[in-house]
Amino acid sequence: MSATPGGTVTPAEGLTLTRVGYGAMQLAGPNVSGPPRDRAEALAVLRAAVEAGVTHLDTADFYGPAVVNELIKEALHPYPAGLHIVTKVGARRGPGGSWLVSRDPGDLKKQVHENLEHLGLDVLDVVNLRLGAHDTPNDDPVAEQFGALAELRGEGLIRHLGLSCASARQLTEAQGIAPVVTVQNLYNLANRQDEALLRRCEADGVVFVPYFPLGGFDPLQSRTLDEVAAALGASAQQVALAWLLHRSPAIAVIPGTSSVSHLRENLAAAELELPPETMARLDGIGSAPGG
Repeated sequence: MSATPGGTVTPAEGLTLTRVGYGAMQLAGPNVSGPPRDRAEALAVLRAAVEAGVTHLDTADFYGPAVVNELIKEALHPYPAGLHIVTKVGARRGPGGSWLVSRDPGDLKKQVHENLEHLGLDVLDVVNLRLGAHDTPNDDPVAEQFGALAELRGEGLIRHLGLSCASARQLTEAQGIAPVVTVQNLYNLANRQDEALLRRCEADGVVFVPYFPLGGFDPLQSRTLDEVAAALGASAQQVALAWLLHRSPAIAVIPGTSSVSHLRENLAAAELELPPETMARLDGIGSAPGG
C-alpha cells in the first residue's frame, strides 16, 4: 500500500487508522438496500481505496443487508496486512428497507457472528455499538449491550470496541466495562452539537469519527464554503473534509462514494492546507457550543 492519506491515528496497540478512511455504505443499492448499481465499479472502489493506502474501512452488515460486507470480501479477501475493518451492530433491516433498532444482547452477538461470516474473518478489528438515532444521541444505559460485546472481546472474536451516536454519559459507562477506541457521531461544518464530546475524545485518546461529514442525506450548502473552495481551487466537499482534519488531531473521516474518481477526490482532501484565516471563516458556518 502507498503512503497513508492524511496521516494516521493509533488509539490502541496494533490499530493504526488512516485519518482519511473509506465508508462503504454507498456501495449498496438505493436506500442502502440491495445490490450495487454497478458491481464492477463497487469492487474497483474498494480496491482503489486500499491501493491508495487507506487502512480504515467502515462497514456494517445491515448495509444491504450483507451486500456491502460480501462486496468487501470479494474485492479484498485475503485482506492485506494493516487494513482495519470497522463494523457496527445494533440495527437490522425490515420490510421495504426500513431501519430497525436491534440491541438485544443475544442479537448483538448474532450480528457479530454474521459480520464475521460475511467478511470471511475469524476476528473483527473494531465493532461499534450503534446507539440513539442517526443524529440524536440519548442517555439510555448501555451496560447490558456493551457488556455483551465485551464478552465476545474476551472470547477473542473482537479486538476493539467503539460506540456510534453516543452521549458523554454512555461513553463513560462503556469505558467502565472495556476500552473504547472509537466514537462515531454526527459532526460536520454545519452541525457541531458534539463539540464537547470531540474534545473529550481528544483528551482520552479515542478516535472521533464524524459520520455524514458532508451532510449525508442533506448535503452541506454554504456560500462561504463555496467561496473558500473556489479560492483554493478545490471542491466544497474537499474543503469540508479538510476542515474536519484540521479541527482536531483526534478526528478520522470516512467519506463514502460508489465512484473511483470521487474516491480520489475525497482522498486528495488530505493534502489541502487551510490557513488560520480560512479556518476562522469556515468555523463561522455552524455553531459550536463550548468551542
